[in-house]
Amino acid sequence: MSEIIISPSILSADFANLERDIKAVEKAGADWIHVDVMDGHFVPNITIGSPVVKSLRAVTDLPLDVHLMIENPEKYIEPFAKAGADIITFHYEAVATENIQSIIDNIKSFGIKAGMSIKPKTSADEILKYLPQLDMLLVMTVEPGFGGQKFMQDCAEKIPTIKANAPDNLIIQVDGGINAETAKICTNLGATSLVAGNYIYKAEDIEQAIKSLR
Repeated sequence: MSEIIISPSILSADFANLERDIKAVEKAGADWIHVDVMDGHFVPNITIGSPVVKSLRAVTDLPLDVHLMIENPEKYIEPFAKAGADIITFHYEAVATENIQSIIDNIKSFGIKAGMSIKPKTSADEILKYLPQLDMLLVMTVEPGFGGQKFMQDCAEKIPTIKANAPDNLIIQVDGGINAETAKICTNLGATSLVAGNYIYKAEDIEQAIKSLR
């Protein structure tokens, strides 16, 4: 199996010390930095916008993996792309079906990766037809909006269906309740990228925590 892409979520970092905490996971072997963008509408929490992504871009060379948990994501693709996002992931549930292809095309027009995410109640079958156009499919194994939730294994069970219908180069990412135990469940099912927040940032040994997810 190829190396699993580990993308620590800064949702669990200290927002007063983001540069320090990004440098810590960078030094510990992280592959990407996962940036959770929440608008208080699509999900009940509010986090950060494109100016923060621009600031993060200035302090790390790691790919910025920007997860838009927001309504009307099409309005914000250009600002996040120009701020330095390397991957922009929007939610299938946040957009009209007829707009999905144009959103994917818009993200790719900036020369970056296009991702789509599905919430726990969305079945894999609903999104299979979009897989050939995507660079990444993000499977949420918790309800999006807050860190520290319990892993929902039935959501991870969508991965084999996605993998069986996806191009070989599609990145299958999982986010929600990821730790050493649940990481193995996901990678055994076919996941190729894992997002972890609390498990990494609350660890006594961040480097060891990242290694344990691979």
